[in-house]
Amino acid sequence: MQAFKINTQFRPAGDQPKAIESLVKGLRSGARHQTLLGVTGSGKTFTAANVIAQIGKPTLVIAHNKTLAAQLAQEYREFFPENAVHYFVSYYDYYQPEAYMPVTDTYIEKESMINEEIERLRHASTQALLTRKDVIIVASVSCIYGLGSPENYEKVNLKVKKGMKADRAEMIRRMIGIHFERTNADLEPGTLRAVGNMIEVMPVNDKVVYRISFEGDSIGRIDQIDPVTRALQKELDAFFLFPAKHFITEKEEAERAFKTIKAELEARLKELQAEGKLLEAERLKRRTNYDLAMIREVGYCSGIENYSRHFSGKLPGEPPDTLLSYFPRKPDGSPDFLTVIDESHVTIPQLGGMFAGDQSRKKTLVEHGFRLPSAQDNRPLRFEEFEERVGQAIYTSATPGAFEKENSTQVVEQVIRPTGLLDPVVEIRPVTEKGAFKGQIADSIAEAEKTIKAGFRVILTTLTKKMAEDLVDYLKERKIKSEYLHSDIKTIDRINILTEFRRGKFDVLVGVNLLREGLDLPEVALIGILDADKEGFLRSETSLIQIIGRAARNVEGRVLIYADVMTGSVERAVKETNRRRAIQEAHNEKHGITPKTIMKAIKDITDQLQTEHKKAVAEELRIDEVEFAKDPKAVIQKKEAAMNEAVKVLDFETAAILRDEISALYDKLAGLEPVKPKVDKSKRLSGKKRDSE
Repeated sequence: MQAFKINTQFRPAGDQPKAIESLVKGLRSGARHQTLLGVTGSGKTFTAANVIAQIGKPTLVIAHNKTLAAQLAQEYREFFPENAVHYFVSYYDYYQPEAYMPVTDTYIEKESMINEEIERLRHASTQALLTRKDVIIVASVSCIYGLGSPENYEKVNLKVKKGMKADRAEMIRRMIGIHFERTNADLEPGTLRAVGNMIEVMPVNDKVVYRISFEGDSIGRIDQIDPVTRALQKELDAFFLFPAKHFITEKEEAERAFKTIKAELEARLKELQAEGKLLEAERLKRRTNYDLAMIREVGYCSGIENYSRHFSGKLPGEPPDTLLSYFPRKPDGSPDFLTVIDESHVTIPQLGGMFAGDQSRKKTLVEHGFRLPSAQDNRPLRFEEFEERVGQAIYTSATPGAFEKENSTQVVEQVIRPTGLLDPVVEIRPVTEKGAFKGQIADSIAEAEKTIKAGFRVILTTLTKKMAEDLVDYLKERKIKSEYLHSDIKTIDRINILTEFRRGKFDVLVGVNLLREGLDLPEVALIGILDADKEGFLRSETSLIQIIGRAARNVEGRVLIYADVMTGSVERAVKETNRRRAIQEAHNEKHGITPKTIMKAIKDITDQLQTEHKKAVAEELRIDEVEFAKDPKAVIQKKEAAMNEAVKVLDFETAAILRDEISALYDKLAGLEPVKPKVDKSKRLSGKKRDSE
């Protein structure tokens, strides 16, 4: 019997059946690396989902940023409604790592804003891996960063069973021992409260409350209740309570860790003093002793992860435990799960670059007495360590990188789209003015005007932010409605710009490097790539193919490449696009397929987040001025509830927009009476949110 049950309303089409068969055959034959080369819009995620369903193993899906991971999680949940699909990313809305800059003698203390809802989802991920087999975890590269030992995490979980011998006070002590906090206020994940002869506790992985009723010296009843309405959901015979923190250590191991930390401190102080670094020695001594005192007193300290090697009992230089440690292993210790690396041409280099950057920063901290040398063992995995821990892997990309090509047993092509759409027609034109040709700017504007007149949209890509801004100013002078998009634009403003672009509030979008992976804009029928012969990252073969792919959602899709010199990247990108288009045309002719432009509702910029939740939110938020004037607090409360619900279903774009609306409404309300926002802190989203770790 298969562990995974895929949603049967979806059926493989185009090249998907052939790709699924080839990948499954490769996995069953023991292939270590395989690549799914799927063109934009060919349904690579659905192909991967079918492979997972047939192989039936727990699966790790890695994406290169939080937003893409959220989209993939939603998509896999739609494919596997009866299985456990979880989301594991960095729980920081904002993160400033601890650092020291010797040149200016500037110490930057670690600063972070933890999103408690994402932390809950992280716990849900690890608990699912320890308790069931039909699990898909969609993660960012945070999956290679240090996490507490799964053995300790699982070993100290608390089983609460009806009828078991238990004393209320002892039960409270045991819960506090696994980092639950006692409170008299409303319960949040990881907290408990005592009420009469009962204990109410909210686990870290779910928004429910367990109410334990004691009768004499045993547990008489266990109820699961709704944390808001207090309604009884069901009566339980037993439940498991996992620790409220991933870094968990038993008392005996903690005592051993204190001894080894002190021993390392003494040895390091001697080294610093011998080098004449008296200031650094005093700094290290003071900080380490303070941290140890805090850990003894409250079981935790800021930066406790820097001592993780001592608490885990690992040797110097040994890799830390990570999310990968929670996945199942075979009896011989080898990985027994599947790994899918999405947009591998971006994700693989990102995984490979994490270690070096982290070590450079940590080395400076150690040299100047801010941390013990063992802090360097609190680190991301090296790429070779990552490879050892993931077992069989499938890399998905429209433009696989060198690593995938060199290591894959087979590269499975998925060129035929289920929609029958073709790769766009590509034409190369000069950059500079030549005879009757007026140059790339004049030509691209003339072509844009033709496209707009036909009822479609246009994307123009530039090499610099300044050029994008100047071009938009020039277009507006020509009465062409346009906007620019680059990294200085805030995430939420970016989403709004793209949505307005699709709705036709303006016709030309000018951008730099934000117009590649992940954009789905079927209204775009023309893309102009300016200065395509300026060889480099923005005009590499991979980047050019990704940009060209943005025009593959529209049957009228065309791409104009402006280049005076035929660079290797331009030549290869055009050759590959033409090869794919020829295959697609032959398939359509053979099967009598007439391609049609994708028809997609203009509610959001991604397919993956088109949920019933969004429809409900949109309906709820049709609020006019009269309603706000009548009861402003009720309107704000409605938006806060909608924001919290959006975060719960991983719809972070909607949540962030709602957060900004709430802030604006509070500013408006400030004129009526002073009041502070009551946004649920467990779901707050900072405007400084990072898209990738």
